[in-house]
Amino acid sequence: MAAGEGFVVDPQLKTWAENRQREYIDAINEYGSISAAARAMGLHTANVSRSIHGLKARAAAAGYSPEHDMTRTVPEGFTVRGVSTYYDRDGKAAGQWVKSSADAEARERLMLARIEGFKDELPTARAIEAPTFADDDLLTIYPQGDPHAGLASWKDETGAHFDLVEFERINRAAIDRLVASAPPSATALFNDKGDSTHADDNSNRTRKSGHELDVIGRHSEVVRVVIRLKRYQVARLLEKHRKVIIRIDPGNHDSQTALFLALIQEAHYQNEPRVEVITSPNPYWYMGFGANLIGTCHGDGAKGKDLPLLMAVDAPQLWAASESGERLFIAGHVHHKDQKDYPGVTVEYVRTLAAPDYYSHHAGYRSKRSMDAITLHKADGIVERQTCSLGRINRLQAAVADVMGA
Repeated sequence: MAAGEGFVVDPQLKTWAENRQREYIDAINEYGSISAAARAMGLHTANVSRSIHGLKARAAAAGYSPEHDMTRTVPEGFTVRGVSTYYDRDGKAAGQWVKSSADAEARERLMLARIEGFKDELPTARAIEAPTFADDDLLTIYPQGDPHAGLASWKDETGAHFDLVEFERINRAAIDRLVASAPPSATALFNDKGDSTHADDNSNRTRKSGHELDVIGRHSEVVRVVIRLKRYQVARLLEKHRKVIIRIDPGNHDSQTALFLALIQEAHYQNEPRVEVITSPNPYWYMGFGANLIGTCHGDGAKGKDLPLLMAVDAPQLWAASESGERLFIAGHVHHKDQKDYPGVTVEYVRTLAAPDYYSHHAGYRSKRSMDAITLHKADGIVERQTCSLGRINRLQAAVADVMGA
């Protein structure tokens, strides 16, 4: 079907489109429908339709939706709060007043629309050969406590140096050590506990409290390092485990970036059947494994004593199925280890490998820095635990350096 004989997408939408979306617009207008364009491009119709829908939403948020007589646009980062259109005697729009404001919801909608736009442009991971042996009765959880990429810590001021290079060094070393020492579980759950990035944008302040943050690097630079690290971590897990589940808990420092990172991971591993990425924005997430029930959250919401009841209310079927097993709720946020048994549930707050910033150090917060791997049996609950401390990382790397220099 030639262009103009069927469905047509407004070419003006290219103003808000990513490169791939511009190709979609041209193909739809050439072939006359979304389905025909998708067939010609070798794509699923739903993917093209969803991308165009997201593009229209992004344009509408900026004030452009001609079918609704909206043609007065607002700057990126703002959202249209109200449109008043007045018409002439012939019913044609003669003028328009547009009310706009900048807010977190607008930024989040723009972020999601942009992700839909460049998903197809992202490189996808190559499949990694599965291990020859793995125990189907075992699950190993790798909870990465509050990574805080981008946090700046000056050793003279806090007693510890921390920047993007140090962040990547210690987190790569930790996953290397834990994967090497963990049992060959068939399934691995990689659980980023939230606050993957120390800041959520270039304002370098927490969204809720406006607390000023010690940050090194621009936010885009920090996100690039985090994505590179996560690809390394998942690659190591795929060498040891047949299936890898990725869950990134939204934190109080990175509530929007966390969702962005999850969607990027989903796009990157779309051709790797052994990886499942959880993209739910719900701050509480649950997973059943045999007779066990695992809950995850960042830890800045409900208090530890309230998490068992939340688990029972939020996941009643999994709760009933886990009566004879282990119920484990894993949280972060506080940066120190705290484990307490409540009736029917163990709540565990995990440590972080990140150094303290000046605020935390000045407030008197002190904790050991480490990362754990926790292994559960389908029927027996927790059966093994490995710990990799910062001291262990430094000693192992120093020993390797000595050998290489000898």
